[in-house]
Amino acid sequence: MDWYPLFNSLRIAAASCVIVFFLGILCAYYAARLPRAVKGVLDVVLTLPMVLPPTVCGYFLLLVFGAKRPLGMLLEQFGVRFVMTWQGGILAASVVAFPLMYRTARGAFENFDESLSQAGQTLGLSNTYIFWRIRMPACRQGIMAGAVLAFARALGEYGATSMLIGYTPGRTATISTTVYQLWRTNDEAGAFLWVLVNLAISTAVLLSVNLLEHKQKAVTK
Repeated sequence: MDWYPLFNSLRIAAASCVIVFFLGILCAYYAARLPRAVKGVLDVVLTLPMVLPPTVCGYFLLLVFGAKRPLGMLLEQFGVRFVMTWQGGILAASVVAFPLMYRTARGAFENFDESLSQAGQTLGLSNTYIFWRIRMPACRQGIMAGAVLAFARALGEYGATSMLIGYTPGRTATISTTVYQLWRTNDEAGAFLWVLVNLAISTAVLLSVNLLEHKQKAVTK
């Protein structure tokens, strides 16, 4: 059995999770401090990939990074290519997973007790120190839950991924695209095996989220 789809899916999900983790925290931190009207507009823009069909997200990515598009041609001059490469899978997965990380992190920051930050400022602590040593530990359960959900979303991504990188065995194949290709070629046994693999990983992810939520409730009591 060729385990490349599992390896490729895991590395795409892991890389995109790292990207959306830091980018989501950055955007959520500053968005939570904006006026309500501005935050509402920003929310619409940043969470749009969550409500758009994944194939539409993939289509927009092709419009921007396609080989015949200005940005795509510019990047290719530097050896960077997202179409029909596994690196493009990271881009596609990051786009669709980002809203989950952003919304979860923003909720955690909005529930943070700002009196703790103010107390740190009165002690002469820097904003950087307060963020990493006070705010982040207090919000860690919600942020970690967002990271786990983003990883799961990236792992199961199909629509945008299939649009941008397609399906090439040993190069761009992921679990989701492999399931479709095996089913399309009437290999139902092979498709079902990969479905079981995905179910096992998804179950582990959901158990992790439930555990984090349980810890969060225990802390708040």
